[in-house]
Amino acid sequence: MTATAAAARPTVVLTDIEGTTSAISFVKDTLFPFARAALEDFLRRRGGEPAVAEQLAEVRRLQPGREVAEVLRGWMDEDAKVTPLKALQGMIWQEGYAAGRLQAHFYPDVVPALRSWSRSGVELCVYSSGSVEAQRLLFGHSEAGDLTPLFHGFFDTRVGAKRESESYRRIAAGLHRPAGEILFLSDVAEELDAAREAGMQCCQLVRAEDGTRPSGRHAEASSFPEVAARFGLPGAEMRNLT
Repeated sequence: MTATAAAARPTVVLTDIEGTTSAISFVKDTLFPFARAALEDFLRRRGGEPAVAEQLAEVRRLQPGREVAEVLRGWMDEDAKVTPLKALQGMIWQEGYAAGRLQAHFYPDVVPALRSWSRSGVELCVYSSGSVEAQRLLFGHSEAGDLTPLFHGFFDTRVGAKRESESYRRIAAGLHRPAGEILFLSDVAEELDAAREAGMQCCQLVRAEDGTRPSGRHAEASSFPEVAARFGLPGAEMRNLT
């Protein structure tokens, strides 16, 4: 399946992270274990800070009567898309990035394409279940340097769940762009279903490294240069270099 001829060239690219710009293994095998190992010490040292205390209060509201660290560990085991967990993980990762103990991973084809799209005037945005703060840390601490200046906006579950179409309508409204001008990239077909229902153009990233299975319901690409070729974006010529 390819983009239809009638579809306008996207003016905004909205991208997922895990399995799309970055290997699932980086998140599962590096970021998540780092946050889990550091959790107890982080809560002991910083639990009284207003920003941390606010998230802990939300944990207690959602799980009254339970020990906070126990709840957080349970959510980590479930990979729960819960806002206070994601916010606290982001704070822990911030310490790791600042100390040089973490450095973000991106597929080799991603950064050149992002730079090419940004130079051409395409607005770049991120929508991930990870907090906005965690997203900024990831793109701010890559082997290629700080990539955050390339981006126009960051969105997390505060706009809604990624498998609900209303979330994508809120993003389009927040960007003041017609949904049809926005191209959403993700490896998860159900997220793409929701974005398409909201009127966005969609493409499923099928990364062989992550074992993503094509859904057959959306345009597909194995790399960002292939996305560029399918949707009329610059950088298609890089397909032969990746």
